[in-house]
Formats: sequence, C-alpha cells, structure tokens
Amino acid sequence: MSSIQYTKKIALIDCNSFYVSCERLFNPKIRKKPVVVLSNNDGCIVSRSNEAKALGIKMGEPYFKAKDIIIKNNVQVFSSNYSLYGDLSRRVMRTLKRFNADIEVYSIDEAFMDLSNFSDDEVLNVGQEIRSTVLQWTGIPTSIGIAKTKTLSKVANHIAKKKKSGVTNFIGVENIDPLLEKVDINDVWGVGRQLTKFYHKNGIYNAKQLKNKSNTWIKKNSNVLGSRTAMELRGISCIDLEKTESKRKSCVVSRSFGQRIEKYQELREAVASYCLNASEKIRSESLIAKSITVFIRTSPFQSRFGYYSNSKTVDFPIATNNSIEIVKTALTTLESIFKNGYRYQKAGVILSNLSESANGKNLFSSEKDEKISCLMRSIDNTNYRYGRSSISLASAGVQKRWNMKREYSSKIDTSDFYCLPKIMT
Repeated sequence: MSSIQYTKKIALIDCNSFYVSCERLFNPKIRKKPVVVLSNNDGCIVSRSNEAKALGIKMGEPYFKAKDIIIKNNVQVFSSNYSLYGDLSRRVMRTLKRFNADIEVYSIDEAFMDLSNFSDDEVLNVGQEIRSTVLQWTGIPTSIGIAKTKTLSKVANHIAKKKKSGVTNFIGVENIDPLLEKVDINDVWGVGRQLTKFYHKNGIYNAKQLKNKSNTWIKKNSNVLGSRTAMELRGISCIDLEKTESKRKSCVVSRSFGQRIEKYQELREAVASYCLNASEKIRSESLIAKSITVFIRTSPFQSRFGYYSNSKTVDFPIATNNSIEIVKTALTTLESIFKNGYRYQKAGVILSNLSESANGKNLFSSEKDEKISCLMRSIDNTNYRYGRSSISLASAGVQKRWNMKREYSSKIDTSDFYCLPKIMT
C-alpha cells in the first residue's frame, strides 16, 4: 500500500463576478440574464456576469460607451452597493474559516487558505466541499485553485473559472506545462502591464515560457519580484500566507460628487460626512489618529472652469477618534484651502499616523473625555442597529445634493433591517 502524502498546498478561493452575484442573491429574476455593476457615480463597469461578457462588454469600460449594447440586449444595470458587498464578503470569509482559521483575506472577494493538513489524495474533494458549503451558506458561487504555491494557485483558479466543477487541483500533476502554456503572461499574478510588454519583447507570452526561462536570464533581467514569480511557477514557495491582519496605518474616505459643487457650505457638509465615516471606521478597530489631511480638487477635464487642487495636513494636539474633534479640525483646515469660483469634483479626508487606542487614562485625560467616549459608543451602536447616519452631526447636512450618483441602486442593505427585501404572501 502506498503511504499517504502531505505536501504544501495553497488554495485560492475567488468569488465569481462577486458584485453581480451579490445582486443576484436577492433578485432571482436576473440570475440567467446579462448583468453589470457600475463604479462610483455610475461611471465605469466594474463587474460583469458571464452573459454580459459574452456580449462583448469590457471590464472598466465607461458606462456611456457600452450603453447601446446594454439597451439593445436588455442588460440589467446596478449601481455599486458597498454595504451589501462588504457584509456578504464577511459572511464568505467566516464560512471559509470553518475549514481553516488561518486564512489570508486578499481582497473583498478573494482569500488564500493553507490546506497542507489534508492529504494529497483528498484535497480535491476538500476543495469541492468548500465550494459547495460557501454556496449553500452564503449563496455566492466561487472558483477554487489548489497548488503548491500562491502564484500557481492563482493560475489554477484562472483555469477553474472556465470549468463547470469550479475547482482545479495542480497537486499530484507531474507535468503542468501544457496547462501553463494556455495562460497568457498578463494573467500571471504579479505581472502588470509594463512587465507584460517587457516579457513580450523577450519572447515570453505565456506562463510556461516564464517558468522554463533560465535562472541566468531571470537574474540578469528581472528584479526580486520577477524572480520570485518564476520560482513560484516552478512549484517553489516564496510567498507566505499573511495570516495575521496588520493594523492599518491610515484611513482614507473620499468620493467624487454626483454633481459639481460650487458652494462652500455644500463642500463643508461633504467633508464633515467623510470625517464621520472615517472616525467610525477607526473606532471599530480601536485606533486613534494623530493627524488629518483634507484635500479638494476640481475636474482636470473641464479646463474652461479652471483647475484647482489643494490639500493640508494638521496634527491633533492629542491623538483621537472623537468624531466631533475630527470634524471641527477638518472644517477649519478646509476653510484655509477653499477658493471661490471653482466647480469642485472631489473631496476627501485622510486620518493618518494611526495607533492602538489606550483605554486607560493618561496624563491629559479628564472626566469629559470619558463622557465623549461613551457618546461615541452610543452613536456607533445606534448607527449599527438602525443604519449609518441614523445619528449624525448637523454639520454633515441633510439634503446632501453632493452625494454620489446611484441611479440604479438595488437599495438592499443586509446590515440594515429596514432595507431587507420583503416577501409578499
């Protein structure tokens, strides 16, 4: 009898057309129809169903350019709904952790998982079980690639997307060259546009050719990242899983406006609203900010109105996550960089030099600080229960004419009870 083998195995789990899948989950009528999801302000296409891809609709294409195809083929269009996508992403990642608690959440719809604790013979069945469990528990379809390295698991996942089973396993495959030959070099993880041009000039058009390129050529013509990619394609692991979530160093909240802003009051409201959003985010991670940057700009494509862009960074006297203090500082900073006579397209705030929040009192603590902390917790709990901005500051405004354009929003938010779909009996 042959002994059971345990080799290093990395799985990449990728949600298929994630934004589209989230919209379909609550709208069964569009499951077999062409669907696209648009970026902020309904600008570009950022997610497509397979039916939409078959029509020739390109990823990243401006919506207005594809509008004729969309109307002609009755393509369903949705604005981005990040509250929904974020919640479903967290559900998918929690489901994956049932198989292995140590996973690397690579993006909103991708995660790497170490499957080395499963034998070589059973890993394919494990991959199929993961896929079926995620689908059953969350309703989100996935593709899974399994290999000895992260780069190869990416390649395997690329192949899995085109298979009905949705799972591709490179473990135990002695010669993967025929598979790598079908993968274009620009589809290899870590190979960007400029590197693709360089490889093409040197006769490298697919993953197999890069894998089999001599070490001498790679050391002479590639940097560390290029060498690492080639080694990973050969099955030599060079990139470890980042299992621990590192604390963020900064928090950015910025938006392009649904319509150009000329009035200072409206710009104040937008910046105040972004500050509240950023403050809530860092409090949820028990962080405090030492400084804040406020930036504003007009559109560079509307020259007849003039172009203006400016930013300013200010340090807080004491690091804080207090929304009131952050908004107050931001609005004072905005006043110093605002100029009349311009049509502003975008604004944003950056909370930087983030550090762990010290729950205990320090030399500068006062009874007032404790009351403010309790107030912030109450606001966060209320907004979590009843939806963001249920409690806000007056400086953030009410009408919010500057809000992002979302003409095609599904208006579904699984984190807000009142936005859940209703079943009519």
